[in-house]
Amino acid sequence: MSTSPSPPAEDDGTRHWTEPGIYTVAPGVYRIPLPMPNDGLRAVNVYALTERDGLVLIDSGWAVPEARERLSTALRGIGAELGDVRQFLVTHVHRDHYTMAVALRREFGGRIALGRLEEPSLTAAANPNRRTMETQARLLVRCGAGPLLAELAREFGDVPRQQVGLWERPDEWLEPGPRTVLPGRKLEVVHTPGHTTGHVVFADEEAGLLFAGDHVLPHITPSIGFEAVPPELPLRDFLDSLRLVRAMPDHRLLPAHGPVTPSVHRRVDELLDHHDRRLGVVAETVAAGANTAYAVAHLLRWTRRERELPELDVFNRTLAVLETAAHLDLLAHQGRLTATDRDGIRYYAPGT
Repeated sequence: MSTSPSPPAEDDGTRHWTEPGIYTVAPGVYRIPLPMPNDGLRAVNVYALTERDGLVLIDSGWAVPEARERLSTALRGIGAELGDVRQFLVTHVHRDHYTMAVALRREFGGRIALGRLEEPSLTAAANPNRRTMETQARLLVRCGAGPLLAELAREFGDVPRQQVGLWERPDEWLEPGPRTVLPGRKLEVVHTPGHTTGHVVFADEEAGLLFAGDHVLPHITPSIGFEAVPPELPLRDFLDSLRLVRAMPDHRLLPAHGPVTPSVHRRVDELLDHHDRRLGVVAETVAAGANTAYAVAHLLRWTRRERELPELDVFNRTLAVLETAAHLDLLAHQGRLTATDRDGIRYYAPGT
């Protein structure tokens, strides 16, 4: 059932960030939260940029009926329709950012632009013979997470891959640098690997805005390297990308998940401090005798609620173990630990 559109509301923080609607962030810039059914993140922010008769979306949402209806209703609040979107600028290739763009392009046209280094993971995701969570299952073996691997197989192994056909290639591969997206609006494309290899953010220097995708989130730490073709050291890449953004002028943070906040720099500092402390705790855990990513993850605490690993669902346990491995591998790369592969499992020990 179609919902009646409402005019944009000021994005002043008086409503929870997931509340449906369309919110004015700055002149010609609107935030539209779209639902993510059965996902703990609950919603993803899509940003609409307008200029006279032009309409561009930064990220697009997950191609499910609830999100499509919500997006259509929100756009009608500014006198636009789904078919008016000229271009989709996508920060990375996860389903809640990319798949709606493909679905709408099929129906209405419009062009999709995506970071060039997302190509390997996009190609793998489009393979109809690839199993759900195939890469993650392989990495869990190396983490020594045999019990979790079996549970992951029970949860996802027999589930048909959904929306495999929506991993079509973009019309354009984005390169770092400035681009004019609408008359009078220029964005700087900045490559920020870590969350995914080809993740990009878009900086509007004139308006003082950073469309941050999942690179900088206000309330949670982004997952690291969760993609079909992960890099060798995703945490190193992520921390380097945070430092890159920290060296840029400070802007308002327009994240994919969470409310708009006043300062990118402040949140980047918090994330850098969090991972620095986490690296120290992980190193201490290995010194105390834990020698695989799975063993270390069991001794850490997770989420802002300080949960133990068994309290998480199987998907988030998988993320937790792989994030632990990312910290361990970076410590080994830095020489603070040693890493030895034996019988398909990676073992860690204090550095010498």
